[in-house]
Amino acid sequence: MILIDGKRIAQEIRAELKSDIEKLKSEGRDIPGLVVILVGDNPASESYVRGKAKACDEIGMRAITEKRPAEFPEKDLLELIDSYNHNNKFHGILVQLPLPKHIDEDKVIEAISLKKDVDGFHPMSIGNLVIGKPAFRSCTPAGIQELLIRYKIETKGKHLVVLGRSNIVGKPIANIMLQKKEYANSIVTICHSAAPDVSYYTKQADILIAAMGSPKFVKGNMVKEGVVVIDVGINRVEDKSAAKGYRLVGDIDFDEVSKKASYITPVPGGVGPMTIAMLLKNTYEAFIKYGE
Repeated sequence: MILIDGKRIAQEIRAELKSDIEKLKSEGRDIPGLVVILVGDNPASESYVRGKAKACDEIGMRAITEKRPAEFPEKDLLELIDSYNHNNKFHGILVQLPLPKHIDEDKVIEAISLKKDVDGFHPMSIGNLVIGKPAFRSCTPAGIQELLIRYKIETKGKHLVVLGRSNIVGKPIANIMLQKKEYANSIVTICHSAAPDVSYYTKQADILIAAMGSPKFVKGNMVKEGVVVIDVGINRVEDKSAAKGYRLVGDIDFDEVSKKASYITPVPGGVGPMTIAMLLKNTYEAFIKYGE
């Protein structure tokens, strides 16, 4: 069994981007810029935003965080987004979700310029992904594919089963992996809560991607020998022996499933670190394609 080290791969990507940005600076060129907009005081969102700002700083990317109070009007938020759509110092715009209830998330996502949609959530980005046109891909699914690429895991003609149908992970990774491209071209099944017996599908998987938010859902008897397992779940479970009173586990029962898997991601340290790495990569690519 080979452990897929997402933390190491994410560090590799950051190092590559840092080198690329240093080269831009040495040539006297501009550098990529990312603006993150945070409305309200959700502690988890604030933590994510701090992580993104720190990551930008580490690789030499221009970054700014626009923090606004929870009661910030929707109209003002849309105007703020539009101002960055026209600001050529910033090549990526990310609005941290979830937003306060009085703000329409769909309207906000659609307000972001397609050229700066580094989160890959704009309906046009998603539509282009579905039909196989170039598009920014949402960061967690893009990170999953990057792990498969960097570990040289064969995907062509393999039965890839996705557990979960969210717009953030399940649907986009399914669409990425069915494209007729290298490190995709898989036979894809999306499985969800309507399935009378989930294990009927998971037992067929050559590659299993679990993104349902259900701690240790997939047991050893639900997979076949040699399966490649990508665990996207991040669940807090009570653990009085841990300093924080809880520990993080995935949607896969790691102890059981790892005995049968050929490759498996840990939680934490698997898919998680890839999300910010791919956000940085998308922002750099936005700069190369549309910047300067």
